[in-house]
Formats: sequence, C-alpha cells, structure tokens
Amino acid sequence: MKNTLLKDFGLAFFRIAISAMMLTHGLPKFQKLISGEFQFADPFGIGETPSLFLAVIGEFVCPILILIGFKTRLAAIPTAITMAVAAFVAHGADDFSTKEKALFYLVAFITVSLVGPGKFGIDKK
Repeated sequence: MKNTLLKDFGLAFFRIAISAMMLTHGLPKFQKLISGEFQFADPFGIGETPSLFLAVIGEFVCPILILIGFKTRLAAIPTAITMAVAAFVAHGADDFSTKEKALFYLVAFITVSLVGPGKFGIDKK
C-alpha cells in the first residue's frame, strides 16, 4: 500500500513539475499568438502561423492537460513531438549542450505518455 502511494505521488509530482516547466516555454508563444505576432520558425515549410499554432498546442495546451491529468497519455504525444522537432530540426546542427533541454523534455514526455497520470490525475489510471 505504501509503495503504491509513493509511486502515485511520484508520478503526480513528475507530470505536474515537467508540465509546469514546459508552460514557461509555451506561455510566451501563446501570448505571441493571441497578440497577432506570428513571426516564428517554419521548419517544415507550412508557414510561420501554423508552425506557431502547433508549437502552442505542444508547449502550452497539452502541458495544461497533462498537469491536471486529463487525457495525459494522448496529450503527452504532441508535446514529445514538439520537443523532437526542437531537438532534431531546430537545433539539429547545434552541439549537444544546446539541444540537451529539448532532449530532456522529449524523454520526460515520452515517459509521461508511457506511464500515464497515476492515481492523482483526472484520468486516474
């Protein structure tokens, strides 16, 4: 019983902490989007606005869902994809220390996708 409770607290702490940290990257992008300033990197040639919109989904909307534990496994996928793009496309030519943060987030959100929200999320799985 005690071990399960610690595991559930650990999962909640991890998903809340990592999502809160990701929100510090997503909030400025969200503010940029709602202010109408659409200048943003366009790594796939789909346009600056769609690229910014997708980054906002991955770095702001989905982390909020993960933070509260709603559709956690599904919500972690766009965030992991966003971090894969950041690490391997946006910072692809950079040295490891530059792309390390994006790789850390990528690993973290893949982990969240695999383990789910734990007992203390809305999904409770």
